[in-house]
Amino acid sequence: MTLRSLLFILVFGALAAFVFANWNIFNAPTTLSLLFSEVYAPLGVVLLGFIAVITILFLSFIVYMQMSGLIETRRYSRELQSQRQLADQAEASRFTELRGVIESEVGKLTTRQVERESALLARIDGLEHQLRTTIEQQANSVSALVGEVADRVERGEPRRLP
Repeated sequence: MTLRSLLFILVFGALAAFVFANWNIFNAPTTLSLLFSEVYAPLGVVLLGFIAVITILFLSFIVYMQMSGLIETRRYSRELQSQRQLADQAEASRFTELRGVIESEVGKLTTRQVERESALLARIDGLEHQLRTTIEQQANSVSALVGEVADRVERGEPRRLP
């Protein structure tokens, strides 16, 4: 129970005790002036009626304010939920876009790597061909020199220094 409710019950209980203790005086009839006419009624009961009407009006106002607050809170909650969904959708679309960009870049890098690899293999093949050609030429040169030396040895020619 809130402090406000407890205070309301305490004041209402004190008023009820006061009325109960002084009921005979509250119920005593008297002449009341209504500015245009006079009425013969118990003043205490009339004042209690006014207090009851004012209390009912204030309680109605409190209930109205509470309900307005609850309705507004519910509206804000729905709006917050819709904004949260929009943010989640935007985030998901950003992730999808990022995934597309990353896949595109990875594809470009893969293509570039394949191109470089094929260029490197072509260059290695070219260098290998040049190396074989050079080795073959050197082998032919060595064979020719060996053949020339063998011919000189067979002919008995003296050795000449270059």
